Amino acid sequence: MNRNLASQQYQKVGLNSALAHSTPHQQVLMLMNGVLTSIATAKGAIERQDTELKGTSLSKAISIIGGLQASLADTESNEIAQNLDNLYIYMSSTLMKANIESSVDKLDEVTQLLLEIKSAWEKIPAEHHNTQSPVEK
Repeated sequence: MNRNLASQQYQKVGLNSALAHSTPHQQVLMLMNGVLTSIATAKGAIERQDTELKGTSLSKAISIIGGLQASLADTESNEIAQNLDNLYIYMSSTLMKANIESSVDKLDEVTQLLLEIKSAWEKIPAEHHNTQSPVEK
């Protein structure tokens, strides 16, 4: 078995284990970290002019944002969930434009937006981590 493949398999097992033993709150943070990692990888790919890696990384980031968006509950009547939904739509659209334009500035913009959401998410008191958030399904 190739070392790279073995490493990828090991990482998948670790991720699956982490997901299985985490709260919904922790899972959302893991998804946000996944988006941030994918954007950082895409940024490096743009700087190295690696078009394939840029596209793959941004596709992954957009997919994860879709997962975050799908976890929102009651976007019709919950203003916070509705605002997050709109923000996730904007981020996905901006990442698509960043891919087409190879724009590091657009990647930085989405990173900043996501860091603000993540920061607020991290401030949720621990006693609410095991309960369902009013914005999560």
